[in-house]
Amino acid sequence: MNLDSSGELDAFDRKILEAVLEDGRISVTELANRIGLSKTPTNARLKRLVDQGFILGFRAILNTQKLDASHVAFAEVKLSDTRENALEEFNRAIRKIPEIEECHMIAGRFDYLLKIRTRNIRRYREILGEKISSLPYVSSTSTSVVMESVKER
Repeated sequence: MNLDSSGELDAFDRKILEAVLEDGRISVTELANRIGLSKTPTNARLKRLVDQGFILGFRAILNTQKLDASHVAFAEVKLSDTRENALEEFNRAIRKIPEIEECHMIAGRFDYLLKIRTRNIRRYREILGEKISSLPYVSSTSTSVVMESVKER
């Protein structure tokens, strides 16, 4: 994420965003030390960044190996209808499938790119066949399986 392009944020704000992106559990005291301000103005800036929607929330990074969810596949999805109502119906349905970690509308040879995380290829095939392929307006899918994740957030 390149935070230098926003005219609304000063250098301290950008440092705060970079620090909480790296460690969402950082204490205000440590954050203040890291950015070079005292605790009170650091806390006020952090609160403002949350209140203004620059920070949407804080998350835990889960160990997918321990959770038996290390299989990742990307599915390209082509729809038979791309009018607004069809897109909205597809979007609503896709949000109900917990194995889909990400869904992006794409400009190009297909309409959506899905990131799906499951325990193994067999479970992925079940999700693809029973859930994704039966979503509204899906006309075709194409899958790429991840062999190794080099960088994830």
